[in-house]
Amino acid sequence: MSVRRLAEISVQPAHFAFNAENSAWAEQTIRKYPAGREQSAVIPLMMRAQEQEGWVTKAAIETIADMLGMPYIRALEVATFYTQFQLKPVGTRAHVQVCGTTPCMLRGAEALMDVCRSKIHHDQFHTNADGTLSWEEVECLGACVNAPMVMVFKDTYEDLTPERLAEIIDAFERGDGATVPAGPQNGRIVSSPKPGLTSLTDENAVLKTTRDREREEAARAEAAGEGTPAAESDAEVPPSKAGRPVTDAPETNPALKTPSPEKADPEAEKAASAQPPEHDAAAANKAEPAVEGKAKPRKTKPAASEQPEMKSPELPDGDPLGADGKKPRTRKKPV
Repeated sequence: MSVRRLAEISVQPAHFAFNAENSAWAEQTIRKYPAGREQSAVIPLMMRAQEQEGWVTKAAIETIADMLGMPYIRALEVATFYTQFQLKPVGTRAHVQVCGTTPCMLRGAEALMDVCRSKIHHDQFHTNADGTLSWEEVECLGACVNAPMVMVFKDTYEDLTPERLAEIIDAFERGDGATVPAGPQNGRIVSSPKPGLTSLTDENAVLKTTRDREREEAARAEAAGEGTPAAESDAEVPPSKAGRPVTDAPETNPALKTPSPEKADPEAEKAASAQPPEHDAAAANKAEPAVEGKAKPRKTKPAASEQPEMKSPELPDGDPLGADGKKPRTRKKPV
């Protein structure tokens, strides 16, 4: 886990304040939370401060903490925990976040990082000479199907090649970032197949209004005596019920009142039930031929009552024998 700290004092501004528009938005956001829970607005307020200043400053953290009546350390914990908060100055025109998780890495994310190293700065979180651009590697940005991708502020640019990313960075550096279309950069629509849609190409065919109109036309034709009855026609099964098995049974019918006051006769139930086979102790103790090769009694440990009693051999005078079956020698006591 990386350690995230605030930027050096030399780059920290002395004060922070929301502008008029953001100040009104902050007050409205705080009112969304019940009394005593206003501190829950710390994350959206920090995000709005980052959008206003470009990064989250120490003064912004303290100002937001004062607005919410929370200790500075609690607000600082939030700011340093979430990597979405930039704690150091980033590019004023673009901060490029390159996804480096497995799908993007397999599709060439490392080549995109090389472009950032050559066109912005060799190291992450460092701005270029003009302070307009910066970059970092981040975890999954949620567009794995269109890998590789980057995010600039709130927009994602997907299906990238190194050449296309270089063009996007140049556009942001010129101040023309708003002219770059977000999303896939290879012509595909959202996450559809690159050659184009191969299914559901006719949207009208899957609309509910189309199915309702066809059903009404079939009903009118049946009433006029034309066509086949609706029950005999190939009616379309709604997709929501197409895969559901038929589970209707009297036991699950809500109209039935259960339990029934009428009870079954125990003797009749016993007569209708199958009788269990008689127990054969010898057969139960035999191993299956498929296991042992032939039917034979299993090897079982005799019961404790059947085991012979083990006694130590003793001499007539009561002294025990040694391990070799002879009486152990004893030393004579000195006189």
